[in-house]
Amino acid sequence: MILINLLPHREIARKRRKDIFNVSLGIAALVGGVIAGLAFLWIHGQTTAQQDRNQLLSTEIKKFDAQITDIAGLEAEIAALKARQQAVEDLQSDRNMPVYLLTELVTQLPEGVYVTNVAQVGQNVTMKGVAQSNERVSELLRNLGGRSAWFAKPELVEIVAGSMALSARDQRRVSNFTVRVKLVRASEASKVASVGAGKPVSAVSSPAAK
Repeated sequence: MILINLLPHREIARKRRKDIFNVSLGIAALVGGVIAGLAFLWIHGQTTAQQDRNQLLSTEIKKFDAQITDIAGLEAEIAALKARQQAVEDLQSDRNMPVYLLTELVTQLPEGVYVTNVAQVGQNVTMKGVAQSNERVSELLRNLGGRSAWFAKPELVEIVAGSMALSARDQRRVSNFTVRVKLVRASEASKVASVGAGKPVSAVSSPAAK
């Protein structure tokens, strides 16, 4: 007996394939949606975690900034205290500077040089005097610049030739000079030069007294 299928099998097969395609498409869309949702949740979680870390870092940075500000304030206070301490030490040292000046000047004055006037303003000292020759003035400048720890930067302001009457018949040629020098503080001097037997210095010294 021969069986003949009179149903539209091609249409049925096409419909079956279409249904399978639609189901597959729906499953793929569902899987894609799940994957997209999971990816979104993961990205959101990572973003939230990173924001939390950033917030923590910001908080810690603010703490460190406050500590740095405190440290800077302490350093400024320490520097101010050191400056005040140095100022007090300089004031105490400056009280004895005239003594150092006169004592050291006696030591460094060469023969034939007489100081007639000494004026001190702060650490700057201006000396006026009389010398037997220009060479004596040069020797004085060398002594003040190289042989003394208490004097620095000697400078010849002026030197003028003149004469001095030792008696009615005795006239002597002399060099009137003005010298400027810096007096070094005790805190800056490496050591005090040894004081030897020198010639007395006063505001009224005179060649005639020698």
